[in-house]
Amino acid sequence: MKRGVLVEIGTEEIPARFMPQALVDLQECLLKEMQASRIECSDVRTVGTPRRLALTARLEETQWPEECERLGPPKSVAFDGEGRPTKAAMGFAKREGVGVGDLILVDTPKGSYVAVCKREEGRRAQDVMSEILPRIISSIAFPKSMRWGESDLRFARPIHWIVALFGEELIPFQVGDITSGLVTKGHRFHHPGELNIDGFDDYVDALRGAFVIVDPVERKELIRSEIARVTQEIGGVCLEDEELLEEVTFLVEYPVAVLGRFDVEYLALPREVLITAMQHHQKYFPVVDGDGCVINYFVAVSNTKADDMSAIREGNERVLRARLADARFFFEEDQKVALERRVEELKDVIFQTKLGSSYEKVGRVQELSVWLAEQIGCDDVETVSRAAYLCKADLVTGMVGEFPQLQGIMGREYALRAGEPRPVADVIYEHYLPRFTGDELPHTMAGDVVSIADKLDTIAGYFGVGLPPTGTSDPFALRRQALGIINIILGKAYRLDLGVMIDKSLCLLGEKLGPLSEEKKRAVMAFFQTRVANLLVSRGYAGDLVEATIAVRSTDLVDLQARIEALTAFRLQPEFEPLTVAFKRVGNILKDVAVGVGPDPTMFESSMEKELHQRYLDLKERIAALMDAGDYQDALHGLATLRTPVDAFFDHVLVMAPETSLRTNRLALLGEIYGLFSRVADFTHSVTEVSESADYTRQRR
Repeated sequence: MKRGVLVEIGTEEIPARFMPQALVDLQECLLKEMQASRIECSDVRTVGTPRRLALTARLEETQWPEECERLGPPKSVAFDGEGRPTKAAMGFAKREGVGVGDLILVDTPKGSYVAVCKREEGRRAQDVMSEILPRIISSIAFPKSMRWGESDLRFARPIHWIVALFGEELIPFQVGDITSGLVTKGHRFHHPGELNIDGFDDYVDALRGAFVIVDPVERKELIRSEIARVTQEIGGVCLEDEELLEEVTFLVEYPVAVLGRFDVEYLALPREVLITAMQHHQKYFPVVDGDGCVINYFVAVSNTKADDMSAIREGNERVLRARLADARFFFEEDQKVALERRVEELKDVIFQTKLGSSYEKVGRVQELSVWLAEQIGCDDVETVSRAAYLCKADLVTGMVGEFPQLQGIMGREYALRAGEPRPVADVIYEHYLPRFTGDELPHTMAGDVVSIADKLDTIAGYFGVGLPPTGTSDPFALRRQALGIINIILGKAYRLDLGVMIDKSLCLLGEKLGPLSEEKKRAVMAFFQTRVANLLVSRGYAGDLVEATIAVRSTDLVDLQARIEALTAFRLQPEFEPLTVAFKRVGNILKDVAVGVGPDPTMFESSMEKELHQRYLDLKERIAALMDAGDYQDALHGLATLRTPVDAFFDHVLVMAPETSLRTNRLALLGEIYGLFSRVADFTHSVTEVSESADYTRQRR
């Protein structure tokens, strides 16, 4: 029979960004511990507010029993020559609490041993939970944790109380200096006193009565309805932002929406400035009209419901007014300095100690951007060059200093106000794109090349000075920037050679990296290959096909994707398996063998050799033309026709012949076949298996 379990960890206010993952971890930890503890568990659910993390579940009252077999001494030691138990057997039986007659013999790889089969009956789940709950609480991971008092316990914030119930009974345990109990606390202001929890089914309703909406899903929907209620009064709608809504959900326990307003004069500020000031700094929801234009209203979500909400509204208005006044000041002051001068100011901004100033980075990005524009045939090199020169100018403005989220956005705004052409201003903004997974790509070819150049310079620079990402640590967001480059190249189908691009970027860094080496280039290339592989697998391509295509050639990402798409489609065809088997057979026999020039047809001894060579000659030019045109699908169908002559060759021709000349000639023939296949992929990485003894070992007999 199952009973409900409730555990609540009461704390100081935990940062909102910590909460979603903490609730996931709490649930996963419970499920893992229940499995390990042999307790059947269902209906697991986690809920929480800034001041509490809680879980509920239904557990069986006892562990399920477990039968185990424990080995004793070998049979030869446990019994004498006449089959009588020795002292070793009797001692083992005594230790296990059974009679000698209960011992059994079991066969093991080491021989016959005596053993005892024991059934371990289940303990009460309540007792087991007393042991594992301290482990579960201690194992919740947070981005940052702290210690308090004299306890060694680390948690996001100090723990003040713990509720632990199994049905209506207490689960007794201690974490740090906190002992579990039956008492929680309500809202900090509306119900600051203690609140007794009578049982599992009482928890949510009891807290609701104490002004705590403990379920984050319910709390989020309440915030939505509250915002809709107050914005309806003015005929506006809230600017949707799911991330902000999620954050605000974990900032309050009892949400109450408050409609505020600000002076109309601030609407003269750029839209992005208004939104950033409200969303990112104050956690307010901007209000827009039917056309999507920001109007002079906002919605704040309070954690307190007052009889007169005007004081709360006025307080929020006062705070936002000061923030917008600062923004207006920076906006006006920034425009008093020409962008050209801003670029010069970058000389005093260190990009990275070993890589120099941001001004030096701008110079590299400008040169690399112009070079990339020439590579892809961009006909607006002047725009590329000018935008690359100005792209970092806004980093030294007061507005970006106060609102870092506006870099690029303010650069575009200030460029337009300074009279720069619209395409130049747009590229200044676009070069930061994409900023995160799923973000938009630059809209222009000029934006593409400046974005690629900026990101590639950063990656090459940090790798060049020995600061690549390690494990889960990526302080300079190099993985994100590499994915940005890859997404632009694939999204726009640019036929760029990644290896040449890396070479160019490393050369522009020049003396800052010391002597250039192939090792540095290989490290950057391997980094990109890993990102490409992960991206393609995330898009649904099979991992072995991704690995097989990258193993052959990965510098042209558009070509790489075309080969993977062709292989993915071809894998559904009946010819796929014969093709991969044929290739693997060739690859296995050529493993660790140096192949020279092509074969000498006059040395062929059997019709199988001649047939395979002729089929190769018949296909060679057509397959090469198809591949050059990117038609890998038809090329694969053509290659599949080699399966029959390859099989016949292996079945009737001894490749590793004793005579050196014959062996070399036959290997040269296989090398030509291998060369055709390897323009698509290295099929030794695909899942189709082929027996080593049928291809390689047999040929060496």
